[in-house]
Amino acid sequence: MQYRKLGRAGIKLSVVGLGAWLTFGEKVDYERTRECIYTAIDNGVNFIDLADVYARGEAERVVGKILKDFRRQDLVISSKVYWPMSDNINDRGLSRKHIMESIDGSLKRLGVDYLDLYFCHRFDPETPIDEVVRAMDDLVHQGKILYWGTSVWTAAQIESAVGTAIKYNAYLPQVEQPRYNMLDRHIEPEIIPTCAKHGIGITVFSPLAQGILTGKYNNGIPAGSRAEWSDWLRNELNEENIEKVRKLTKLAQEIGITMSQLALAWILRRSEITSAIVGATRPEQLKETLKAGDITLSLDVLDEIEKILSNAPK
Repeated sequence: MQYRKLGRAGIKLSVVGLGAWLTFGEKVDYERTRECIYTAIDNGVNFIDLADVYARGEAERVVGKILKDFRRQDLVISSKVYWPMSDNINDRGLSRKHIMESIDGSLKRLGVDYLDLYFCHRFDPETPIDEVVRAMDDLVHQGKILYWGTSVWTAAQIESAVGTAIKYNAYLPQVEQPRYNMLDRHIEPEIIPTCAKHGIGITVFSPLAQGILTGKYNNGIPAGSRAEWSDWLRNELNEENIEKVRKLTKLAQEIGITMSQLALAWILRRSEITSAIVGATRPEQLKETLKAGDITLSLDVLDEIEKILSNAPK
């Protein structure tokens, strides 16, 4: 496993991280979750990505219980704040009240004293950006978080956060977490350059397009797969994309790696990307996927991938 700095920050993350979205505390039972986390850490993963809204807090509780088996200083643990956690009108968004209450809830569920990374899980148009920045700055000063960042913010919104932090001499955002994969390259024209300009690291989610880029749907939808219930996944599960993945799968086989490894190594070709976050339901599958952290694709292979994808943003 390789490790990269989080933008200009001193902290280093494994280039492949383990995430809990749609899996731990929800779709995967405790023992399987424990096996997956042990497998990830044993294979060099130090970045564990969570959010309070994942399984309405259950992901944090379950993962926190398992992480007690490891030294806290060996791990980079993140969580997020924004989405509603109850029907209470103030239990949502990025108001100072919700941020301050949410961090305490996440720390309690995880059983830790601090988070390494804390993300604003979406932009909140109802809360002034200075309120958000100053609340995050206070959390750093209180020792509850080490770095803060954004998730699924536009380039303009990230610029606004940086400018506001500079104005108040507050801690700058250090990380953005967008969606990015071979089929969704929307961050390339503006978000990646903006983050690079300000020394902001990028940790991407859905690097395998919820399984499409593993090749599991090349010959149809398997029974019990995520495509049976995920509207988001079904929207991308079209013949054009599947045909691209079939060709990419063949290319991966020719160079002796799996489709998943090819998709992750392709993301990590960009030095601006700090880490790609993968989910897991089976430890044996995860162990194979994590090998992508040591794969570097040749220029010839990257050129062939571009020909197959034909979707570079203009």
